[in-house]
Amino acid sequence: MTEACGLTDTGCIRANNEDCYRIEPELGLYLLADGMGGAKAGETAAELAVDTVTDVFRETGRRDSQALLRAIETANRKVMELAKSDSKLEGMGTTLVAAVDAGAELLIGSVGDSRAYLLENGSFRAITQDQSWVNEVGRPLGLDDATLRTHPMRNVLTMAIGASANLVVNCYSVAWRPGAVALLSSDGLHGVIGADALESIMREGQETLSTKCRRLVEAARAAGAPDNVTAVLLRSEG
Repeated sequence: MTEACGLTDTGCIRANNEDCYRIEPELGLYLLADGMGGAKAGETAAELAVDTVTDVFRETGRRDSQALLRAIETANRKVMELAKSDSKLEGMGTTLVAAVDAGAELLIGSVGDSRAYLLENGSFRAITQDQSWVNEVGRPLGLDDATLRTHPMRNVLTMAIGASANLVVNCYSVAWRPGAVALLSSDGLHGVIGADALESIMREGQETLSTKCRRLVEAARAAGAPDNVTAVLLRSEG
């Protein structure tokens, strides 16, 4: 069993919310997407990706890595097809991070820079690696964090749903033990308050997941929240 809660917020600057999340406990499926594109294109891409992954999972009736990969690849194809059919949606795309409760394991699939974190037995760590210029080019070049925070390429993704037919999905599997807590986060959250603040809020053992989600969003807003902010929390109940 997995307990789950999610919360999304427009933030302090943006006029609309291009983030989208979905909690489907009967499917063991938990999703977060962060859309990009002009007008409402990003919003459309994020919602379509989340809807498509959910539909494919419902059709397959399986909770395994192959089903997850197929669902994400189908979402990529659907977003690309819709963008080609409507000039107003040209260039739209979205990040996507998906978690699947597979019993003893939590399966994660990610595209872009939305992240999954795991808190377990006193350890807090990122499960996913960003598909971004900073992570795949900047850091290997030896650029320090201070330089990367202001680099003109700092917001460039190397992969997104809807960007290319040659989609690369990063897949992970972690033990899903009773008491473990996972966080799915858009960059409007982790990119603003950082890992230390995320960990501090998640470690508040007496708080409900709903309260933790609210505190995470409030922390991002207190830091200025220049982007949309979304958090989805999962807790393994064994």
